Amino acid sequence: MALKSFVEVSADSHFPLENLPFGVFRPKPAASTAAADPLPPRPGVAIGDFVLDLSAVASAGLFDGPILKNSQCFFQTSLNMFVEMGRPAWREARTTIQKLLSADEPTLRDNDSLRDEALLPMIEVQMLLPTVIGDYTDFFSCLHHHKNCLTIFGEMENGIPPNWENWFHLPMGYHGRASTVVISGTDIIRPRGQGHPRGNSPPYFGPTHKLDFELEMAAIVGPGNELGKPVDINQAADHIFGLVLMNDWSARDMIAWEYVPLGPFLGKSFSTTVSPWIVTLDALEPFACDAPEQDPESFGCFTELSRNGQKPLTLTNGSERKFLEDGDEVILTACCKGKGYNVGFGTCTGKVLPATP
Repeated sequence: MALKSFVEVSADSHFPLENLPFGVFRPKPAASTAAADPLPPRPGVAIGDFVLDLSAVASAGLFDGPILKNSQCFFQTSLNMFVEMGRPAWREARTTIQKLLSADEPTLRDNDSLRDEALLPMIEVQMLLPTVIGDYTDFFSCLHHHKNCLTIFGEMENGIPPNWENWFHLPMGYHGRASTVVISGTDIIRPRGQGHPRGNSPPYFGPTHKLDFELEMAAIVGPGNELGKPVDINQAADHIFGLVLMNDWSARDMIAWEYVPLGPFLGKSFSTTVSPWIVTLDALEPFACDAPEQDPESFGCFTELSRNGQKPLTLTNGSERKFLEDGDEVILTACCKGKGYNVGFGTCTGKVLPATP
């Protein structure tokens, strides 16, 4: 049975009391003060169609556990300080917030002034990147995506991908560009770069002709490790704060030209979009299961869906796409289905704008 909050939560909401994802937001200025300086960012938690302002909760002294009492973590403009505190702090915060928002808890429910200060409608806030991202590693983890792309690009060796053996023994990853990770809703400018030369011509330079999306998940890592001291796999959950949706935008023609021998560069690093709400591992724990077998027909990008542009995809409105066109908006969403509730991620969106002249 779903938990009950005094905040109204619709049956199809991604953000019931079982979820309580963390993010960073800024209240939108009122129309009468629109020209004033923007209000500072602050941490929040999603509940239904509202955002709980954690700075207001902390100012009221309601985080009174042994770890968070008198902590400044919810008076910051990012979640970094809180995330770095580790899983005991994350669980203490979740327990406190879940209690405060429960239907039978009067502390916030019956305090009109505090409730009005602490609970803001989502339509009245601007969501921001939840953390200051110091580093970003992209892992090539889907076997069939790997095989599908290599098949499309004609790089399979007798039906076997190159480096097949190491695939099952080590994580394949490379460092992305942390400075171009953007929050959901940010417009994506079509990148310019080089593509394969044709005939005796030099490499093409200009806007990408094969702009693609990639449906992915991203993990937000909290406490790190000392240099030279590895993290045991059995302790991974103590370091992973939570997950977000991610669209790792890709310029396929640029990638095909530049990725040999050291991997993708400008064709992958121009923009990466993440959803604003970090869903914690504790919220996802009821849905933990063995990894399902990967489906070779489960496609997560236009390269696979259109066979690199050879088979245009017909959309619901009757138009066709080989790759993304200017003006297209990509909307990703996902949720876990519980008994009478969802634990969801909201949406991860981005609209394609023309290349800069």
